[in-house]
Amino acid sequence: MYLGAQLFTDSEYEQRLTRVRGAMELQGLSALIVTEPANLFYLIGYNAWSFYTPQMLFVPIEGELLFFAREMDAHGAHRTTWLPPEQIVGYPESYVHRPHVHPFDWVAWALRQRHLIAPASKGGSVGLEMDSHYFTPKAYRALHNAIPEWKLVDGFELVNWARSVKSDAEIQLMRQAGMVCSEAMRAAIDTIDVGVRQCDAAAVISQAQITGTSDFGGDYPAIVPMMPTGAAADTPHLTWHQGTFAANEAVVIELTGVHNRYHCPLARTVALGKPSNDLDYVAQATAEGLNNVLDVIRPGVPTRELASTWNWTLAKYGLEKPSRLGYSIGIGYPPDWGERTISIRTEDETIMETNMTFHIICGMWMDNYGFELSESVRVSPTGVETFTSFPRELIQK
Repeated sequence: MYLGAQLFTDSEYEQRLTRVRGAMELQGLSALIVTEPANLFYLIGYNAWSFYTPQMLFVPIEGELLFFAREMDAHGAHRTTWLPPEQIVGYPESYVHRPHVHPFDWVAWALRQRHLIAPASKGGSVGLEMDSHYFTPKAYRALHNAIPEWKLVDGFELVNWARSVKSDAEIQLMRQAGMVCSEAMRAAIDTIDVGVRQCDAAAVISQAQITGTSDFGGDYPAIVPMMPTGAAADTPHLTWHQGTFAANEAVVIELTGVHNRYHCPLARTVALGKPSNDLDYVAQATAEGLNNVLDVIRPGVPTRELASTWNWTLAKYGLEKPSRLGYSIGIGYPPDWGERTISIRTEDETIMETNMTFHIICGMWMDNYGFELSESVRVSPTGVETFTSFPRELIQK
């Protein structure tokens, strides 16, 4: 049996579906079309690198779920999902990457054959993941044209929001992801040095991410290791190149540990030599700000309070950070490890609950230099739990 099968109990999957259907009812949805791989994993456990072709989970407000995937992927989907074979349907290969047809043309026909299409006037609206990376305009057009009976509406990240509060079993996987993350960050800090090629450092990090620990292996990350260096550290999402690290440069390292698709990201900054006064000053302000933010985290506190605490700390130093302070994390697939729901900023009114998990990322992107310090955290019943334990400071080599 595939080792990733049935990660959670039947009861937990039932609770997840009940939570999603409750949200569907509140939104007046008769059905939901789920295309995002993280949401598929959350609801049915499906896990494969098949998301480069269209796939869909049909979730009616009542009745059985149906999972549609490319025929060759549907054939083995039972190895990771709890769905029985009769609820897994493969669409023909002839629909893959064709200019004038789309797999959802065939899926619409299959739903109609099963008498699962009712007029919107009788069955309500059908929710779509309109902002998903995996739901294209062509997919929308296929459903819109093939099923005119449906009133297609935005589901507003319905399943993503259901994922925001984790079960105890999920928290345990995130703790293990945190251990993998620690191994990867140690490998990064040990390897990065003057004269080392950036691509070689990335290779060491990637090996550590996948090797994991002696007790459990890692998984592929939703985002590759990011290492903006020197003057280029004034922008956050640069990766690596074949050049070498130079003396008196700072290297920002942002990476993640992954275990069974659960992500725990972490950012630290390494100075190769004596840091500039400006970098040292920003590092001091950032570390104080992050520590102050962690002190505020507890159930019942609005996430905007975290942003306000951070902003007030930076203001003492004459600094500001226009971008958000962090976001909800958990299950991740490329190209993102965030859940695309809660963003920590002053206008966010989300109230923190026990077992919410966040990446608090204190990134300061200045002119021709930068500094990042972050933590992946859990809201515990009494405060905050961090998933890693690296010093919150500028690391000098």
